[in-house]
Amino acid sequence: MTVPRWLRSPRWLALLAGALPVLSFPAPNLEWLAWFGLVPGLLVIVRAATVREGAIRAWWLGAGYLIAALWWMAPEIGPAVLLVGAVCGVLWVPFGVAAWQLLRPPLTWRRVLAALVVLPSCWLLVEWIRSWQALGGPWEVFGASQWQHPAFLALGAVGGVWLISWALIASNVAITVLLLTRRVCVQAGLGAAALVAVVGAGPLAFALTPPFAAVRQASVALVQPGIITNSTARANASESLTAQLSRGGSLAGVRPDLIVWGESSLPDSLFLDKPLLSRIEALSAKDGAEILVNQDTTPPGQGHEKWAVLVSRAGIEGTYIKTRLVPFGEYIPFRQQLGWLTQISKAASSNMVPGTGAHLLNASDRAGRPLPIGVLICFEAAFPDMARVDADKGAQLIVYQSATSTFQGTWGPDQAGALAAVRAAETGRPVVQAALTGVSVAFDARGRQLARMGQSDHGVLTVRLALPAGADRTVYDQWGDYVPWTSVAIVLLCALIGAVRSRAIRKRAGAGADRTAEYAEGQSVP
Repeated sequence: MTVPRWLRSPRWLALLAGALPVLSFPAPNLEWLAWFGLVPGLLVIVRAATVREGAIRAWWLGAGYLIAALWWMAPEIGPAVLLVGAVCGVLWVPFGVAAWQLLRPPLTWRRVLAALVVLPSCWLLVEWIRSWQALGGPWEVFGASQWQHPAFLALGAVGGVWLISWALIASNVAITVLLLTRRVCVQAGLGAAALVAVVGAGPLAFALTPPFAAVRQASVALVQPGIITNSTARANASESLTAQLSRGGSLAGVRPDLIVWGESSLPDSLFLDKPLLSRIEALSAKDGAEILVNQDTTPPGQGHEKWAVLVSRAGIEGTYIKTRLVPFGEYIPFRQQLGWLTQISKAASSNMVPGTGAHLLNASDRAGRPLPIGVLICFEAAFPDMARVDADKGAQLIVYQSATSTFQGTWGPDQAGALAAVRAAETGRPVVQAALTGVSVAFDARGRQLARMGQSDHGVLTVRLALPAGADRTVYDQWGDYVPWTSVAIVLLCALIGAVRSRAIRKRAGAGADRTAEYAEGQSVP
């Protein structure tokens, strides 16, 4: 039996090669794979016969990466997973063009140097562009794969998750260079030196950027009721667990400064359900701590919104409305064109209304001292800029509320929990996440995991945190996305140089053709 030619295409290898690095993320957590997992994909691109074929293979590689990264969402959004991969995969085309142009044998030392700078910049440009919420948001940015290693996360405090991604891609390029040279030469030396430099960059940053001095301690209790489908029963379970922190309760000795419930932990709006509000106020009084709850709200004359609500014994102290919504889950991008997805999947039947942006909630600890917290909700953990805004506003603690029961048993909840480690390292602040069904987790200001409650558990997770001063800022807090902007400049400069060189080559080729024609006519050639 003859295998059809289209099935024998190397593009399928590019698709599989794109999926390979996704294993470095949770739940497989093969984080070491990120340092060389893209090498097969680079080799497939480089061995293309033409630059056009190299670009197409990069498209397939990008599609494979995204489809593998989002496969766990397929039961909810159906073919939208394939659609996102096919459409957004085209963003990797510049990466493929650059890889084909710079890594084709025989390598020169100039092209090796260029590849070590340009290819990580091209990849980072892709990640930055697809971080736009309309394109799905920054889920599984490559640098987030290192969430378990504070020594490498230290690069996040210098340049955000973008700098970690840049270092990982540079490592893959350096290894590819070593494989393509296969002998001792200047090119191989450059590849080896680059590999040593990027592997050592994280530990060096960890040593040179000590954590901010702690100005106070705070205890936080994260309430995880577990898998309860009925919203009223879920709220009752959260109340019962919270009551354990009261005097005489099984957790009475904990004495938290803040209690956090998960996303959509309440069945009704506290502004309308006064008895429910009264019960939570009473819990706050008995526990001696304010309670951060979460509700789905439809204000009169407005659309559906998701609110975080801070409640004390005196009532509602502040609210935050979720700003970055889940594509297809809470809204459908370009609904006019893609609304048909609701007929064949569980995609959002209507678009939720986003809030106006990140801002602080001014909580108080059990002693009455101010405790400024940055509160964000679920998917917003994927966005570096939102935690950075909260840090710039003076937050001492970043709090995420999450609900991932829809994806229970998949990689999704673990990946969401891991993002909190990256945000902690970037901002230099402790980060906690309370999830209805897991993963609830807490990280210190360097991204080190302090406490965790998995998807199969329920209860109250308590943790003691060292808080920095609200005015403390990491390099990333101060300088923002300078790494992606630098990558944009590098890619544009490379494209400009390539265009000028291509024009010069065509001009020389044209001049040579003219001279040949003159000689053929018997005219003298100068």
